[in-house]
Amino acid sequence: MKNDRLETIKPGYRGNKTINGRFANGEELYNPDFRKVLRWQLSRNPQREQKKHDDYTPLVQEGSDFIHDQRDMLVWLGHASFFIRLNGITFLTDPVLYDIPLVKRKVGLPCAPEELKNIDFLLLSHAHRDHLDKKSIQTIFENNPQVKALAPLRAGDILRSVNPNLPYQEAGWYQKFDLVPGSVEVYFLPASHWHRRGLLDMNKVLWGSFLLKTPDLTVYFAGDTGLDGHFEEIEELLGPMDVCLMPVGAYKPSFLMRRSHLNPNEAVKAYNQLRGGLFIPMHYGTYDLSDEPASEPVRLLEQLAASGVLQGLRIPAIGEPVLLHDMI
Repeated sequence: MKNDRLETIKPGYRGNKTINGRFANGEELYNPDFRKVLRWQLSRNPQREQKKHDDYTPLVQEGSDFIHDQRDMLVWLGHASFFIRLNGITFLTDPVLYDIPLVKRKVGLPCAPEELKNIDFLLLSHAHRDHLDKKSIQTIFENNPQVKALAPLRAGDILRSVNPNLPYQEAGWYQKFDLVPGSVEVYFLPASHWHRRGLLDMNKVLWGSFLLKTPDLTVYFAGDTGLDGHFEEIEELLGPMDVCLMPVGAYKPSFLMRRSHLNPNEAVKAYNQLRGGLFIPMHYGTYDLSDEPASEPVRLLEQLAASGVLQGLRIPAIGEPVLLHDMI
């Protein structure tokens, strides 16, 4: 499957493979084994005490001045949500601004969700509830009637249920969206993940990553992903990447998480495969989704940077503007 109206940039690529109507990771259909979820719930976390006493949360730099600043920048809003401005166009990735089902947000935003204005595009990597949150999208659309959503194949039904008037465009892997003005190119690219929101929709909606490209800057947003061969494929086709927004949390226990999420070592390996410049971590510290202690991802990244394996590490506070051209 692909969107036949969009350009496909990988030579000879026919589209995303489906098996019995369900999307695959490349050629392989991945159905998470929920016996492993039961095993996780019934087993004792070997880091239980360490996690219990780890009260780490990311720092928050309060304020909304970045919303009106016209310089090229990105601002982490927690989890996988970034405010990104390139060439005067503003993007918001995977906006999740509130508590999610069964999980409370551990750390605040730099400003009220209603203050997030002048947003041109939502970049939605996949439809898990910690990445596609209906309440957050409703808030953004109410305060940004001009906003459009760029989303994976078959995400349209979910977006129409958010608001039937929200414009959106779906893409498959290796496709270029055509809604964005020519000063920024936006590509939907692979990730190794899966989909489920309800009982009967396993892998019915695609997942992926994004590349934002200007004539002098590339920003790669990895979405949710396990380690697979797609990073090398992306680099070969479009690399190197100037800025890599990489997920580094929710990786323990490994038997449950490793095919869906990157641990810090894997994230750095993927970043090096992408020949990345700036490494900015995400998907940690905002929601408690897994067994690792809250501060562990940051501590491991700092160790990797000190060893020389990771060049270009930048760990911004939530709400702290990172001026892109100053960092490259």
